[in-house]
Amino acid sequence: MTSGFSDHSLTQAQVRLTIPAEDEVFIFPASFAQQRLWFIDQLVPGNTFYNVPTALRLTGALNLIALEQAFNEIVRRHEALRTRFGIVEGQLVQAIPAQSSANAATGNINLQVVDLRNLPKEEREFQAKRLVTEESQRPFDLATGPLLRLLLLKLDETEHILLLNLHHIICDDWSIGVLIRELSAIYTAFTQKHPSPLAELPLQYADFAHWQREWLQGVEAHESPLQAQLSYWRQQLEGISVLNLQERRAKPAIQNYRGATKFLELPPSLSDALETRSQQAGVTLFMTLLAAFQALLYRYTHQEDIAVGSPIANRNRSEIETLIGFFVNTLVLRTDLSGNPTFQELLSRVRETTLGAYSHQDLPFEKLVEELQPERSLNRHPLFQVVFAFQNAPMEGLELPGLTLSPLTIDFKTTRFDLEFNLWQASDSFRSLWGEKWQHSEGIRGVVVYNTDLFDETTITRMLGHFKTLLEGIVANPQTRIANLPLLSKAERHQLLLEWNDTQADYPKHQCIHQLFEAQVEKTPDAIAVIYEDKQFTYRELNTRSNQLAHYLQELGVGSEALVGICMERSVELIVGLLGILKAGGVYVPLDPSYPQERLRFMIEDAQASVLLTQEKLVRGLTDAIALQNTNIPNPKVVCLDTDWETIARASQDNPISHVTSENLAYIIYTSGSTGTPKGVAVPHKAVNRLVCNTNYIKLDPSDKIAQVSNTSFDA
Repeated sequence: MTSGFSDHSLTQAQVRLTIPAEDEVFIFPASFAQQRLWFIDQLVPGNTFYNVPTALRLTGALNLIALEQAFNEIVRRHEALRTRFGIVEGQLVQAIPAQSSANAATGNINLQVVDLRNLPKEEREFQAKRLVTEESQRPFDLATGPLLRLLLLKLDETEHILLLNLHHIICDDWSIGVLIRELSAIYTAFTQKHPSPLAELPLQYADFAHWQREWLQGVEAHESPLQAQLSYWRQQLEGISVLNLQERRAKPAIQNYRGATKFLELPPSLSDALETRSQQAGVTLFMTLLAAFQALLYRYTHQEDIAVGSPIANRNRSEIETLIGFFVNTLVLRTDLSGNPTFQELLSRVRETTLGAYSHQDLPFEKLVEELQPERSLNRHPLFQVVFAFQNAPMEGLELPGLTLSPLTIDFKTTRFDLEFNLWQASDSFRSLWGEKWQHSEGIRGVVVYNTDLFDETTITRMLGHFKTLLEGIVANPQTRIANLPLLSKAERHQLLLEWNDTQADYPKHQCIHQLFEAQVEKTPDAIAVIYEDKQFTYRELNTRSNQLAHYLQELGVGSEALVGICMERSVELIVGLLGILKAGGVYVPLDPSYPQERLRFMIEDAQASVLLTQEKLVRGLTDAIALQNTNIPNPKVVCLDTDWETIARASQDNPISHVTSENLAYIIYTSGSTGTPKGVAVPHKAVNRLVCNTNYIKLDPSDKIAQVSNTSFDA
């Protein structure tokens, strides 16, 4: 864009029509950006993710007539605010009612007033916020309008809440700034019975839309500007990657746009330091923040090809700076982060990418997608999944005579992307209307909008903390390579380095397993210790039986760390066998009766077990396995805990004496052998105590019952 729009462009573009039963309207082609939002509205009917609401609390003497007149004057001045959309001869058009229209649907706006004074005072605030939330999430009808809705809630004589709700198809962030400035000037004049002090607008948004199409078609140029712009973007975006943010939840097949919001604030000291670093590096603050954001994504995704979408005001002509309309364009900023560059090197790459994008910003994003035809998916954006913006739209503070303004935060429940970072300078007074969220009066602030189907609040909170830490590291040493920049907060570093590594715990390191069991017997002798099917033992009964077995095993020569094989089916007697071996001072070697004979033979031979505890019905399998031995190792003594119990029961019922300590072995578990020959893993008493006693492994109290699912060959 070089000079002003031609004076006759509006006349050339408009087609005067008279629609039956309606006022006279003018028909203009829609802009490319408007076409995209219309298409999405048709694809997802009744959506609200392109609503642009702003809520203000007005305290003081409000002149309601002047306020309504001021808004009507703004609507009269800006055709975009009274625009509707429809299809004419297969093309999307803007239908703009003539200025003389007097009804709310096509011309002057009506200010809806809801009086809440009849409610108890304590209920008014709740109902006001409920109404603001409901109205901000109420869909627009692009065909019938209006696309600007005003709601005024009256809480008492000197307190009101004003909600402005617009559809994005007729406005952008810059437009909100224009609206705020004009409202301040016109309302002030009207309260003083003065006419509007603002000059008539020389152009309207429809002129821009018409010019945009002519420019892209190269009407006044020998070579189409479209081709020059497309050539750059084709090269820039070739082979672009999908960003894998490793979301906490699986991405749904179809995007449903559910979102939530978190606030970000950088202290003034860090904000000032970032601005100083930017000046020293010869870049803008936006470039520094963008490079930091892409470095954050690099650390989260481990991808070296990072593309983000970034809105640009697209108002590079003085003639359109004072217009309300959907001018904003989106640039795809793709950066190469390969080679683990220093942040300073990355900043140079970002600067080159950003300047290149700026010099080719006139191509509408919608036209770019149409020409490139990227692979489409219903659950993600075609060219980028995250958005980064640093707002520089001129937002002035809204000052109305006789009124004090304060913010009313709106809880947004929708999002258009996976993740959006929207930052701005706190000195921008209108944006400080989010005031109750901020700690500092100055510095960089932001609103982060995220898709709740992909991220939870904890993840986003942690990400914002990492972003701050990253920025602090960049300020401290921009020559650090991006993979080495600090990311974790002080609390996370403390947790990682100290808390998670603080594994020291007090446990009975000098006692054996069976000694701990014997102590429990003293505490609860009559409590049930073990149950299997219809049989159970108390602690006293289990202790007595295991003592008898231990004395019997000692008579067979089982002593300190003597290996005893135990091959039994699941039963209460199995527990008697394990405790009896430990009490005798031996080491039990589980032999699963379901194992093949060859494996049982190997384990018996490898362990050189001197005694085998089993049951009568399993003896045949064990003796066959023993018979397969081809070594000079003596056959072990076989003891059947069922048929030999009459003999075993003659032994002493007292706790036996052994000389094992917690350093001695308690059992040997053989590996599965999936990678070769099975190997026995030796486990001492103190290792079991350390795992189970006074640790976070498991917390038990006397009322707990444990269902022992795994067999004895599994090391729990």
